[in-house]
Amino acid sequence: MAAHLHILGICGTFMGGLAAIARQAGLRVTGCDANVYPPMSSQLAALGIELTEGYGAGQLALAPDLWVIGNVVTRGNPLMEAILDSGRRYVSGPQWLAEHVLAGRHVLAVAGTHGKTGTAAMLAWILEHAGRKPGFLIGGLPANFGVSARLGESDLFVIEADEYDTAFFDKRSKFVHYGAKTTVLNNLEFDHADIFDDLAAIERQFHNFVRILPSSGLIVLNGKDEDLERVLTQGCWTPVERFGTESGWQAGAPDADQGFEVRLQGRTLGRVRWTQAGEHNRLNALAAIAAARHVGVEPAAAIEALASYQGVRRRLELRGTARGVSIYDDFAHHPTAIAAALEGLRSMAGTARILAVLEPRSNTMKLGVMKDRLAASLAGADRVYVYAAGLGWDAGTALKPLGERARSFEQLDALVAAIAAEARPGDHVLVMSNGAFGGVHGKLLAAIGSQAAA
Repeated sequence: MAAHLHILGICGTFMGGLAAIARQAGLRVTGCDANVYPPMSSQLAALGIELTEGYGAGQLALAPDLWVIGNVVTRGNPLMEAILDSGRRYVSGPQWLAEHVLAGRHVLAVAGTHGKTGTAAMLAWILEHAGRKPGFLIGGLPANFGVSARLGESDLFVIEADEYDTAFFDKRSKFVHYGAKTTVLNNLEFDHADIFDDLAAIERQFHNFVRILPSSGLIVLNGKDEDLERVLTQGCWTPVERFGTESGWQAGAPDADQGFEVRLQGRTLGRVRWTQAGEHNRLNALAAIAAARHVGVEPAAAIEALASYQGVRRRLELRGTARGVSIYDDFAHHPTAIAAALEGLRSMAGTARILAVLEPRSNTMKLGVMKDRLAASLAGADRVYVYAAGLGWDAGTALKPLGERARSFEQLDALVAAIAAEARPGDHVLVMSNGAFGGVHGKLLAAIGSQAAA
């Protein structure tokens, strides 16, 4: 294994996690990115990782043993051009991880358009609670661990298996590199419109993944998802267990405290008692329980572990309360995820008002591919506020089916002021974005709080 890695695009969630694992393995790690700022820069600095802002060719002087390239890097990047011109050794992040961390381990991969982070976090916690000390690399921050990645002390490794492409020189989806044995396929929808032309293109990548799963492995499949079923009809050589169906793993109706029964083929195995809300979380839990059983953790032990599962940062995370108004943060940025986040919050809020605040920031949303589904995904909110700056399509037109409930804004300060003027004690404000959203959470708390003094 190379003694010194220099990682391009190190502040991304995946590459930052890879950097942390490499440091735990005893390697010297340095890295660079276009934007080096907290919290990722602070996390990496705490690990003793030297960071350089930008992609200047002068970084060749660091002379690492290997350059690890993130998929944010493209041709024309000055450092990448210098690496190519000088004939230095380079590799993609997923390939490095596969060869130096995952090889020889039992990899539990969680794939799907939605729910990867939550399901992977649940699975890692179930294994940890059972004393299995897994390694993991998760695209979010599980509260139970406080870190998004670690090397682990056993042969088990949980990874969030993304279908996004690997690098500019390897257009295969990341997940084909990981050598998974236990696999969760949560769901499948069109996304990543910047690299996939249509749903069929994504299905091909998922089938490429299925084609290399071993016959001694297990696919834990969302039995409600017709697109996933279509992937399997192209060929499947691995045993399948389905969740969300009466013939497989099933979740009972939630009680007032979000608890629910876990059933397998109609037989009750126990009751999850936790605080996570929404049907999507119940389905994620079923998938995690089934995957853990494949590596020897009995369902009763998995159910017990979920009682102490604390969730993931930016998944219905309460950021604060001002004047009786609760502000939540959620990573939702696809219509299905938006609807699921609202459904989860509604199950907690009851009849209280929900004010939904959305930044359509992902490449797919910016391109307008999902604009016709936007209004329906937000229908569960009492008021809707969309930050429309930089969009190539008219948000007002897309929101028209919601009538006067919905408004769009080109200026962030105007959006904050409108919400602060509307919000009243008892309201729940759900902020949804896959980015920082200009610090809107803090701005809302301050603006709403100042209303009391006005």
